[in-house]
Amino acid sequence: MTTNSDQRASSSGNHRYYYPTPSYRSSSSSASFRGCCCCLFLLFSFLALLVLAVVLVIILAVKPKKPQFELQQVAVQSMGITTNPPSFATPNVGSAAAAATSASLSLTIMLLFTAVNPNKVGIKYGESRFTVMYRGIPLGKASVPGFYQEAHSVRQVQATIAVDRVNLLQADAADLIRDASVNDRVELRIFGDVGAKIRIMNFDSPGVQVSVNCAIVISPRKQSLTNKQCGFDGLSV
Repeated sequence: MTTNSDQRASSSGNHRYYYPTPSYRSSSSSASFRGCCCCLFLLFSFLALLVLAVVLVIILAVKPKKPQFELQQVAVQSMGITTNPPSFATPNVGSAAAAATSASLSLTIMLLFTAVNPNKVGIKYGESRFTVMYRGIPLGKASVPGFYQEAHSVRQVQATIAVDRVNLLQADAADLIRDASVNDRVELRIFGDVGAKIRIMNFDSPGVQVSVNCAIVISPRKQSLTNKQCGFDGLSV
């Protein structure tokens, strides 16, 4: 005969078999994974802030200044103007366009730039290109290869612009002939961009670019420079 106490024990025993035991393995694994990710994120954030702080301290200690790159001297090595004979038009063309004067310009000038580094660290210059123009007409180009300049130093860089028989037609040729033969004054414009980076502990700073704009006046009779005015169009980073 089965008593009530035995029934309760059996009933409670049966309940122990039918209720599953909860598993905490998956939840604990995901929690530990989230904890590791959080630790890695904090570690990387701390390292990034540490590097930024070191860079700022170095920059404040170095106090970088803008490098100076100026056109110091211009030498006219050769200059020649050849007047071409006028080309006559056919009889059907009006007299206003009956003749057109043209001229050929040959020019070789040497440009001497001075690079001044006032900083406590070196400066890395990229390749620079310069263009010479006459009344808005491009005549030739010159390039200065990239170089590295030591701290607190002055360096001279030379470039040559060679113009080989560039043809100027009609009004431009007439202006050039008048400027050369009558006024003895040929005005040219030289412009270009100079890019530089300050190097700190084998790391280069963001590029700094200065636009150089120079107006020079050449005397064809004396084959020499008579005037030079240089400036900067702007500074961009």
